[in-house]
Amino acid sequence: MIRFLKSSLFVLGVTGLGVASAPLHAQDDVKIGFIVKKPEQAWFINEQDAASALGEQKGFEVVRLAGEDGQQVLSAIDNLNSQGAQGFVICPPDVRLGPAIANRAKQYGMKVVTVDDQFLGADGKPMASVPHLGMSGYKIGQQVGETIAKEMKARGWDPQSVAALRISNNELPTAKERTDGATDALLDAGFVEDNIFDAPQQNTDTSSAFAAASPVLSKNGRFEHWVIFALNEESVLGGVRASEQYGLSPDQVIGVGINGSGAAFAEFSREKPTGFYGTIAVSSTMHGRQSADNLYTWITEDKEPPANTETTGTLMTRDNWQQVREDLGL
Repeated sequence: MIRFLKSSLFVLGVTGLGVASAPLHAQDDVKIGFIVKKPEQAWFINEQDAASALGEQKGFEVVRLAGEDGQQVLSAIDNLNSQGAQGFVICPPDVRLGPAIANRAKQYGMKVVTVDDQFLGADGKPMASVPHLGMSGYKIGQQVGETIAKEMKARGWDPQSVAALRISNNELPTAKERTDGATDALLDAGFVEDNIFDAPQQNTDTSSAFAAASPVLSKNGRFEHWVIFALNEESVLGGVRASEQYGLSPDQVIGVGINGSGAAFAEFSREKPTGFYGTIAVSSTMHGRQSADNLYTWITEDKEPPANTETTGTLMTRDNWQQVREDLGL
């Protein structure tokens, strides 16, 4: 099992860095890496599957790697270099490691593109010199908040007396953008700011969200209705599971996630509805395929990808999830 570094990577051949362009490679001699921070999550499995399928179609090799922390990412880059890879796609485990990973990539002459989470430079700002493809965190978050507000209205809930469980991870800029977008949309819809309760999670999975959400629910038992949002659907599901343990019924909870992956499919397939109302689905398949294609074209044709490409989301619920899944190729 290959171990790698969980961080942000960089590009060799990036303009403005004083890096010489690497030579072009024959199309049948290309190997790229695809490094993800959570290889067990359906979203990242889909991305790597899509990149591998494109490689088979176009004739280049994709090496699938995990990078769950900084050291694993660095080790992964070393591994790719030993295999003769010309570049890699990465969703970094820590966006602040961008400069460090850039140096390692520069050392090996590799081209790098980020997917989902964008590198931050030493100044805390996005590294625009590294091509990035991902969703607009804030806009996707707004979709979450607007969806929740609409469903609250449909159920006849008074926004003045509803509580919000905001499962947060403010160390990850993308996560904060998403929860900020949802928060602002709810406030615009008449939600009471004092009724929004943070549940800081240690990780971005279901179990850590469950652990974060449980004490918040216990301390605020005066509320009969709850809405739940977070950076992804796994975290929202953790909040929903906590609400069930606390004794809230599905009709007392509106949870809306982000992604559109196996976690949501499993929830929508349950015989009875749960408090997980929906998710803003984004095509992880498209993310994986397009980011790999951008890197391949860069390597073979010297066409650098756009600095930042933003994708949009589609509301997926129990009523339409199968159709949305087919439409987005999930």
